[in-house]
Amino acid sequence: MQALNEMLQTALWARALTAEELERVKSGIVMRTIPAGGFVCMKGEPVEHWMGVVDGLVKMAANWSSGKTTTFTGLSSGGWFGEGSMLKNEPRRYDVMALRESTVAYMNRATFQWLLDHSIPFNRFLITQLNERLGQFIGMMEHERLLDTDARLARCLASMFNPVLYPGSSTDLQLSQEEIGFLAGVSRQRVNQALRKLEEAGLLRLDYGCVRLLDVEGLRRFGE
Repeated sequence: MQALNEMLQTALWARALTAEELERVKSGIVMRTIPAGGFVCMKGEPVEHWMGVVDGLVKMAANWSSGKTTTFTGLSSGGWFGEGSMLKNEPRRYDVMALRESTVAYMNRATFQWLLDHSIPFNRFLITQLNERLGQFIGMMEHERLLDTDARLARCLASMFNPVLYPGSSTDLQLSQEEIGFLAGVSRQRVNQALRKLEEAGLLRLDYGCVRLLDVEGLRRFGE
């Protein structure tokens, strides 16, 4: 629970709650450890929880019966997701899988609905969150259609440092090249080439198991 407490301390909506309200929220959350490759949630299942990545790295993706798959976004520590699905009465339309062992907080529907009904800061947070996510997905569509692989990977890395969506993130991304490949939808070999090019441009530095972002804005503009 210590990890959950630390996560809630970074959330603007949670900091606006009274101590009693915060305890009510915590009582509506269960913690689960998802192994690497395991499902956090699955396409087609009933939507009964809002989820937050307490620690780890997961990806939101669509996997088709034909074998085709596409990754929508990566979700790192501090990020909450699934609010859009919670606001609609339909089965989940995507899978979320753990890229490494991850601890995930599951808030039940009743607690989520209580926050909607009683907390103005929570509602403001959801509006900001949905708007930020919409902008992220529009940007991804634009990048996919207009940019080459190096520039798309640069945008992918920059998106992982988003203080709105991932308030617990830092410019030192604990990502392997394989994990970056899963998130960007390119091979590990192509990831290596792109990272070297971005490093030569002075935008990042590669360390063992870590990518240090030196110029986030430069990554967001790379290839323009």
